Amino acid sequence: MIDCISVENMRRSDAYTIANLVPSLELMNRAAYGVFNAVSWHGHTAVVAGSGNNGGDGFALACILKEHGFDCTVFTVSRNMSEDSACYAQKAEKAGVPVLPFEPGCLAGFDIVVDCLLGTGFQGTLREKYRTAIEAVNASGAYIVSVDINSGMNGNTGEAELAVRSDLTVTIGYVKRGLITQSAGRYIKRLVCADIGIVLAEMEWKICGDQEVLGDGSFRCPPWLEMRPIRVCKG
Repeated sequence: MIDCISVENMRRSDAYTIANLVPSLELMNRAAYGVFNAVSWHGHTAVVAGSGNNGGDGFALACILKEHGFDCTVFTVSRNMSEDSACYAQKAEKAGVPVLPFEPGCLAGFDIVVDCLLGTGFQGTLREKYRTAIEAVNASGAYIVSVDINSGMNGNTGEAELAVRSDLTVTIGYVKRGLITQSAGRYIKRLVCADIGIVLAEMEWKICGDQEVLGDGSFRCPPWLEMRPIRVCKG
């Protein structure tokens, strides 16, 4: 069985863990390693990064890819960054990772595109620059990896006006409720969870293989979810 939680519970769990157990930069590094371990990397990789911590996961991933000898370029939709994201952006640039502004057509020729645009905190209407970036990711023809959640998707419901359509989504910490709804199935081909040591604030639902989700018998575990988490103890 694995835990399935709301976005609000994930936020509380993340905050508790950072305040009491693991610094936020280390958690971001672990999240990046979770993504790194989930993908068979090959060819040229583009990371499309937003302004928040989801973008920071992308910069941290770029550092890891560079360290392991994989070609990677980061495209940013904004130079305004969270504190942790800015830290890993500086590390990526220092390591020699190309960091360029996102422009139409910039994803042409890449074999893998990593979606780090918007995290679980997104709700409402997409801003135009994010809408353009999501459309470009979907049209890239590359193997698409979404980090934590498909950008544009509501983490509690799985609904979206426009969202990234991923070949693989690597959700961080725990499976969010929206990722296993029928709505999410329109956007996700395969879903795995990276266990990075976040302490759960509140137990909500348990997913039991192909059986009903305990605590809510209204739906079953979807076929795109892999039950075995990727465990990341340290980077």
